[in-house]
Amino acid sequence: MLPREKHLPTLQNTKRKSNIIRYNSDIATINSRIKLEQNLFSFLLEGNKSVQYAGTKITISPNQFFLLSAGNCLMSEKIATPGGQYRSILFFFDNDLLTDFFIRHPLPMKSKHKDEPFLVFEKDPFLTNFVDSLGLILASGQSLSQELQSVKLEELLIYISGCYPEALKGLHYYNYNSDKDFLIRQAITANIYSVITVEELAFLCYMTLSTFKRHFAKLYGTSPKKWFLEKRMQKAAQMLRKGNLNSSEIYLELGYENVSSFIQSFKQVYGTTPKQYQLNNLNV
Repeated sequence: MLPREKHLPTLQNTKRKSNIIRYNSDIATINSRIKLEQNLFSFLLEGNKSVQYAGTKITISPNQFFLLSAGNCLMSEKIATPGGQYRSILFFFDNDLLTDFFIRHPLPMKSKHKDEPFLVFEKDPFLTNFVDSLGLILASGQSLSQELQSVKLEELLIYISGCYPEALKGLHYYNYNSDKDFLIRQAITANIYSVITVEELAFLCYMTLSTFKRHFAKLYGTSPKKWFLEKRMQKAAQMLRKGNLNSSEIYLELGYENVSSFIQSFKQVYGTTPKQYQLNNLNV
């Protein structure tokens, strides 16, 4: 079953430009389709989290935090211990607030930094105390004024800009309106051997499934399913010819969730099982 598309509790239906919430869950999720309407600081307190954009994927643990740019992404949340929870504090804010921050606090670019849709930073004493202060504010049950949220966002951005100035600016300039062909190529290059569906790739590229398939065929001259199958089996054959690995040791690396599906795909392309192919082509 494909993961359902969902919206994190952003501010798309209000006029507020920022919001701080506590987000807890006792249910793990895998590749939930998320439409982030705003930028997001995700302060992980318990569990593990991974986020995937069109061209890149990153995973964090409780000793790290995310700053995510608005846009489409696949998000997975895992519970670390039996009986535990996934716990985090989320700080949403509009891109206008980030732009305003850079106007008032210009950051010099010492070298060209690759624009990325996220920034990962390590927890340190300042950030630990900062997140604790957010937790205390939320625990009070009082309504958070926009003035207070603005002060907390300013405090956080000033600190982050001092530690990661070029990366922060690179995230700000990340362009989600990139050329469709570029987005497809970026997504395909990053996910040739990933466990990902064509529907999920289309979502990451801001396209319907039919539009994605049409653009893909224009670029690669075939369907996504056939292209991925051929590329993965080409690598599988190359690995098998080396002779030191078998099907059960390589199927995960090739983007398959179980060995039987991998064997079936291999037979579809080469007309024989991986084991027989390996015996016939050892050291060829």
